[in-house]
Order: sequence, then C-alpha cells, then structure tokens
Amino acid sequence: MTDTPSVPPPGERPTAPPPYTSPYPMSPSGGPPPPAGPAPTRRGGRSGLVASVVATSLLVGGAAGVAGAAAWDQWGTNGAGSAPPSAARSTSQVVDTPDRPAAQGSVEQVAQKVLPSVVKIDVAGAQESGSGSGIILSSDGQILTNNHVVAIAGSSGSISVSFNDGSSAKAKVLGTDPLTDTAVIQADGVSGLTPATIGKSADLAVGQGVVAIGSPFGLESTVTSGIVSALDRPVDVGSDGQGNTTAYPAIQTDAAINPGNSGGPLVDLNGHVVGIDASIQTTGSSGTEQGGSIGLGFAIPIDEVMPIVDQMANGETPTHARLGISVSNVASNVGATVTEGAQVRDVNNGSTAANAGLQNGDVITKVDDHQISGADSLVATIRSYRPGDEVTLTYQRGGDTNTVQLKLDSDANTSSS
Repeated sequence: MTDTPSVPPPGERPTAPPPYTSPYPMSPSGGPPPPAGPAPTRRGGRSGLVASVVATSLLVGGAAGVAGAAAWDQWGTNGAGSAPPSAARSTSQVVDTPDRPAAQGSVEQVAQKVLPSVVKIDVAGAQESGSGSGIILSSDGQILTNNHVVAIAGSSGSISVSFNDGSSAKAKVLGTDPLTDTAVIQADGVSGLTPATIGKSADLAVGQGVVAIGSPFGLESTVTSGIVSALDRPVDVGSDGQGNTTAYPAIQTDAAINPGNSGGPLVDLNGHVVGIDASIQTTGSSGTEQGGSIGLGFAIPIDEVMPIVDQMANGETPTHARLGISVSNVASNVGATVTEGAQVRDVNNGSTAANAGLQNGDVITKVDDHQISGADSLVATIRSYRPGDEVTLTYQRGGDTNTVQLKLDSDANTSSS
C-alpha cells in the first residue's frame, strides 16, 4: 500500500519539519539552518527521535563537543551537498630563545654572579652524616658556614666541599662559634676561587628583594627568591656546652630555605651577601621529622658576625659582648606595670651591669633604640655589639623608667653570657 500525504486539519497550513536542534554545545557563530524537505510521515510522533538524541548525549558524555561538531558536518551542508571548505592548517613553531644579557638587579643576574661563590658541604661523623652550604671568603679556600653544619663531624669525622664548577676538595675546620652558629673551614689544595662580595645587613629594609642560594636536601646550586619579611627577629636555636644561649637578631625572609641551605648566603639584588641562611620555622611536630619551607626562614645578619668570622679565620678564639647578668622573660603577673622585656634574675659581681647599678627584678626594655621583648631579644641584641661598645639601657624598677649608659664587657675570660 502506498502512503499518501496526510491532509492538515481545516484552518492549518502545511509546515516544514522543525529545524534540527543539537543537544551538544555549539559555537556562538551557529550556522545556516538545514534545507527544508518533505514532512516525514508521523508514525508514533517525535518521541523516538527525542529518546534517541538523549540516549546519544548521555553515552558520549565528555566528548560532547566533538559529537556536536560532527552533527553539524552531517546536516549543515551547502546546497551542493558538500561540506564548506576548511581553513588552511597550521602547526606550532619551534624557535630559539633570544640571547640577551640578564637584566641588572634581576634574580637571574644575581644567580650568575653569586653561584660561583657558593659551595655544598658534605659532613660525615662517627654516628651521623649530613650536608649544608657555604660561602667562599678567599680565593685559596676559606669558607664561611654554620657551626651546626660542621659540628656533625666532631673530632674524628670528615668534611668535603663541592664547588660550582663540579670539582671537590677535602676541608678542615679553622674555627667555630656556637654562640652565633658560625664556623670557618679551609678547603685543601685549591686556588683561583671566586670570593663572595660581603654587603651590609644594616642597609636592609623590610620588603626589599633577596635571594637565597644553597643545597637544600642536597640539591646543589639551588636558587630561590623572596623579600625581607622582618628585621631583628630574635631567634634562639639552642645553647652551647656551658648553657649559653645561641641567639641572633635574625633577618626573616620568605625566600624558600630548607634543610641543606644552612650556611649558604642570603644576598641582596646587587649580589652582596647580607646574611647567612641558618634556620627555619616548620609545622613538623616530630623531633625526627625534617620539615620544609613554609615561608619563614631566618638568616644571621652579616654585620653582626664578620668580626667573629675574622677572628676564626685568623685562628683566634671568638669573643662576644656581654652585660654580666642572667635574665628571663617578664613574669605575667596580674597588674604588672610592664609586660614585655628581659627581667634581671642575677647580676654578676664586678660586671658592667653591677657597676651600673642594675638589680635583680629590674626589667630591661630597650638597648639604645632596640626594643627588648624578652630574654632572647636581649641576648640577641647584645650579641650584635662588640666588647667595649657603649650602649644606653632603659629599664623599669618599681614602676619608674630609668636609663643608664655603660660599656659592654667581653666574654674572653669567662663562659657566662
């Protein structure tokens, strides 16, 4: 039997079938509508088409964009029944990076200047081994690093130094200073090295750019950059064999510093050494856990330790400024007139503090213009001076503010801080 076109009800006009609507995303430009054709025979309505389209769209899932494009190629043809011509195909080009000098003051330029002056230090002791970094001080192999780097070797261990050019040499300790966590070592049989340029940590300002270079986790010649986050941050990293506190007024930086950076340089954007990378704050809770950088790194200001470094390099015993007192943080008593400062617990007989009239219970709040927030702050600040320097102390006694000028003692003949 031959199908015959259905006759529309009275009052209705024959219409072309509705244009195809893709279930897939289309580009904003769209396209021409498909050509009109004879109306399909309505056997069972349009439910079958809708169900088919929905089922297809669920099946292709993440490939819907591709399927949508394919659907347009099938139905969106031109009048001749062929697809529209496509644009000429192009591919990615491979080019050379322009050869240009590093910009003045860029991290790239700093790295080029300073890397030849930074070494990796491998240390092996009787019970442990480790690695750190160092700063070349002389062409014949004097190298500055942290005391805690070389302390692993003890009296019978070994120290080796790896240079930026790939060479290496054995080294020996010339001097150590646990109170400032510094040490100087001598590489054997080397010459023609590139000494680092020493800058001024006193010239630093919060917010200025700095670069850290070293061997974090043994990864030699690693360069990281950041800013000076804070200055004169009191950092206490332990004590020496006599119980004297190892503390320094640190440069805080967010340049990534990790285990193995210790002893390496913190430099300004002129490539001048302004600090010795020495410690970090981590979130690790275990004493055996080796945490990484969380953006809280600390460097020893180079100004504070260069006189001590010179003493060690010359084979002398390092000396430090001292007041001749023992202090603690201010007790948090209710109604206390002062809540921050270093409270005097004991005054050594004959010390500069005793001669200046300081007494037990006095709370030192300033040294010159340096605010003193606690015991570590006072120790770190006094360590930044040299024996014989004159300073003005501000202290509280019985609710009254007092000042006194005194000349700092030396610890050359005593182990007390």
